[in-house]
Amino acid sequence: MSNLAVVARSDSFSTLWPELAAAVGAHAVVAESAGELGPAGDAVAVLLSVAGVEEEAEAVLREMAAAGAPAPLVIGARADHRLAVALVRAGAADYFALPGDVQALRDEVGERARRREAQAAGGRLAAAERQAFDFSRIIGRSPQLKAALDRAARIIPHGKATVLVTGETGTGKELMAQAIHYNGPRAAAPFVDLNCNAIPATLIETELFGHEKGAFTDARTAKPGLFEAADGGTLFLDEIGDLPLTLQGKILRALEEKEVRRVGAMRARAVDVRIIAATHVDLQGAVAKGEFREDLYYRLSVIPIQLPPLRARGDDVILLAEHFLRTLASQYGLDVPVVTPELRRALLAHGWPGNVRELRNGLERALLLGDGGISPDDLFHGAAPSAQARGGESGALPFPATLDEIERAAAFAMLDRVDGNKSAAADALGISRSRLYRLLEGTDDPE
Repeated sequence: MSNLAVVARSDSFSTLWPELAAAVGAHAVVAESAGELGPAGDAVAVLLSVAGVEEEAEAVLREMAAAGAPAPLVIGARADHRLAVALVRAGAADYFALPGDVQALRDEVGERARRREAQAAGGRLAAAERQAFDFSRIIGRSPQLKAALDRAARIIPHGKATVLVTGETGTGKELMAQAIHYNGPRAAAPFVDLNCNAIPATLIETELFGHEKGAFTDARTAKPGLFEAADGGTLFLDEIGDLPLTLQGKILRALEEKEVRRVGAMRARAVDVRIIAATHVDLQGAVAKGEFREDLYYRLSVIPIQLPPLRARGDDVILLAEHFLRTLASQYGLDVPVVTPELRRALLAHGWPGNVRELRNGLERALLLGDGGISPDDLFHGAAPSAQARGGESGALPFPATLDEIERAAAFAMLDRVDGNKSAAADALGISRSRLYRLLEGTDDPE
């Protein structure tokens, strides 16, 4: 059971402390000094009762601060505005003059108990989410992915640093953002996300910043925005490259000044939010075209993390396929299909323009519509794997990369150029057909 800690320099309201404690499921611990209370940091609230001896309050507040006690709620008998101001300046959290303020005191202690329970629930949720969004869910061993994960791991402890995650659609940008949040110091606070291209431009401002009652025709009540909802935690702005220019300046101002102003409001509100942004757009190119603010780009890209496309990750596609098949088979109560050599070759040959999302969705469809096994026809609707080279867009070879990865990408690129004719590809590369197969499968040892 939690405690309601009371430093009582007066017995005027001694019967009230057990009542207040019982109302919030706590136990009243009463002492004459902060030193007698012991650690009070986990108390629902700390009270200082000076009714009748209000002149002692400032000295006791200094003693309590020196003992490391949290700022207390001071209870007195004098309804004196100047006294209340002086005590708050001296370190009190608030001042209540009883009996007139007794209901306000009950409300304040109740609100503190609710906040304490919400924080505890947030901690429990964060622990569960930390397991759900652990980095182990980002599967792969390729050097490109490992470089991205290593950079993310280094930034996790720094809860104020802004992160920009880039990569093609379906590469796992939101998964990366969740892993950074739930493994970091803000894990117990909210993770709030917004897809900037999923909401009409006319509504994004009120979604992000909120609005006051009467700010526009349908604003019948005030509404906090996502910046306020994420206070203390992380705001994930997905596809920020699609954010209208008119809003980019307001995002920059919120990042720089750490405060936001609701639509229709006269004053700003302070917020403590970590921003993780993501986009598949080349923001530097967008800056050059005047489509994205240069100052916002530099503010967002303090810590850039590039997620590689699946086609550039070599054998990771096999690891992912095996993982998804195990997970999906368990989910649907089916036997786990074997990744046959034929399916392996097809997985490696496909360009995966939709990346990991395309792979998972294709395997789920093939698993549900197949007859216990999965063939390339099941996976690709009977069509051949796409002709997009695995080495990169427009047939470009991956670089930087290991020699093995470059050779494998060259094999796929040549196979695409000769329309899948393996004999012609081997001849053009000057290697045997058997070595071409080994390169495609990722099992090659140089001859």
